Parts: sequence; C-alpha cells; structure tokens
Amino acid sequence: MLNLNGLEMRFDDLLVFSEFDLDLPVNGFTVLVGPSGCGKTTLFDVLTGVCAPQGGTIRWAGALVDHLGQQAAYMQQNDLLLPWLPLLGNALLPVSVAGKETDIRRQEARSLFDQFGLAGFEHYLPRAVSGGMRQRCALVRTLMFDRDLVLLDEPLSAVDAITRRSLQSQLLLLQSRFGKTLLMITHDVEEALLLADTVVVLSGPPMRIVECIDMAIPKPRPMDHPELAAIKVHVLNELQKDMRP
Repeated sequence: MLNLNGLEMRFDDLLVFSEFDLDLPVNGFTVLVGPSGCGKTTLFDVLTGVCAPQGGTIRWAGALVDHLGQQAAYMQQNDLLLPWLPLLGNALLPVSVAGKETDIRRQEARSLFDQFGLAGFEHYLPRAVSGGMRQRCALVRTLMFDRDLVLLDEPLSAVDAITRRSLQSQLLLLQSRFGKTLLMITHDVEEALLLADTVVVLSGPPMRIVECIDMAIPKPRPMDHPELAAIKVHVLNELQKDMRP
C-alpha cells in the first residue's frame, strides 16, 4: 500500500537519511525504533508534507504522491486538543473544519466514544479529564479523518505506565477493528514488540534500516513470552551499537 523508495533528506551539510526504502502492507502495523535524533520524526515530516525530500519517491496504492497529507491521519505525542472545545467537539474537528459535520458523523463520533470508554464525557472540557482520556479522544479524532493510513509519532509517551498499557490495547483496535494500516514511532522497545507486525530497527544518523523483524507471535502478546524477551535483548543490543559515548 505504501512504498518509500530512495528517500533522501538533509539540512545543509547534515544528512538525515538517504536511499531510504520501506514498504507497508495493507492493514499492517509497522513500528520504527531507533536512537533519539536518528531522523524518525523528520521522516514523518517528509511523509506529511511538512518538508520536501531532496530525493526519492512516495507511492500510495501504486500512485506517485508528493506526500501523504491527504492519505494519512497523524497522531502526535501530545493530544493537541483545543482547550475551549468539549471532547466531542475536539473529536469532530476533522469533519467540522472540512464543512462535513452531519448528524451521521456526530453519531459516528458518539459510537466511537462508546468503544473507547468515553461515553458520558462528550461535553467535558479537556482540562476536566485525565491524560489517558484525552489521548483516547485524540484516537477518536484520528479515526474521524477516515483515512486508511495512520501515522503515530510516540502517541503514548505523555501518559503514565498503567494508562499506557491500556492505550496500547486500544491502538491495536485501529488495526483489528477498524482495518487501518499503521506506521508508528516509539522509543519503547517493549511497546514495539507488543504491538507490531514488523519492527524496523533503525541506526543513525544518518538513518538507515538495520533490520526488519517480523513478529509471528499472535496478539495480544504477554510480555513474559520467552521469545519476546529474546527479541528485546537483541533489539536493545542493536540500538546500543549506535549510542554515542
């Protein structure tokens, strides 16, 4: 579905990545892990059209595109909810800004609130609910874009460990219940192993793919699975090779 071929990005004399290739299958969950500053977020900036690459191509469903601004929904580290809008209003932003808010879309959002444990909080302002609830609202807003591809840039990094584990299971719903194709960045190796169909281990900078690990263990995965423990050690060893002294 998504094909990146030979992407290159540099800022003046700093080469962020070059000859970067990656393929995402339909309804797959691909997770990128790599050292801080290796270029993961810059890759997302290229994919979303924030900046243009110096080389390479992006293909979506076989068609050449400049970026994925019209093909992908994007969820970032912070929930980015508007503080003056209630949760339901925030979730409806993708359709209201586009002038496409209808009774059907409002009912769709309310149904998603039910599925993500937000029923009864539609009229609460963001400051009145927990960080986990705000992130669930951001997930609903992401689904309201109605895009087949979802880009996730460390979407759970701002919540506590217990809330994070709960939200991980809800991220899986994007794939299993809603049929989305997912590309996610995380620094949490355990999180990658729990969620991914494919873990892409990155080096850098300049960023390159060290290894793609296909995860054959059925989901949901227990973290104490012996195979996961072995893969975690392997991935951490690979990442430590690129740590600067």
